[in-house]
Amino acid sequence: MKERRAEPRLWCSDLIKVRLDCAGGEPAELTANLEDISPSGACVQLEQPVPVGARLCLMLGRHRFRGRAMHCTHHEIGYFVGVRFDAGRKWSRKIYEPRHLLDPARVAKSRSSA
Repeated sequence: MKERRAEPRLWCSDLIKVRLDCAGGEPAELTANLEDISPSGACVQLEQPVPVGARLCLMLGRHRFRGRAMHCTHHEIGYFVGVRFDAGRKWSRKIYEPRHLLDPARVAKSRSSA
C-alpha cells in the first residue's frame, strides 16, 4: 500500500475528547483514543462511525485542533478516523505531548541494528 501522508506520523496512545459537529444537530462530545499524530493531522479511534467530511475538534490538553474527517474505516475494535487539521494549525510536542508517544522510524532503526 502506497503511503499517502505528506509527513511522518508518530504512534501514540492517549484518551482525548472529540467534538463532532453534526450538520443541523447539536455537537456531540465523544471519547476517543488518539492513535497517531503529525503536524497536520491525526488518527483517532472511536466507537461509532463519523461521516467523511465531518467537522471535528480534537481536544488535546488545553488546546483545540479543528479539522475534517478524511476517512473512516471500521476494524474489529472500532472506527479509525483520519483527521486533517485546518490550515494554519500545526501540532508539535511543545504544544501537546500524548501520554504514550513513539517514533516508528526509531523502532525500525533499533530492529535493524540488533
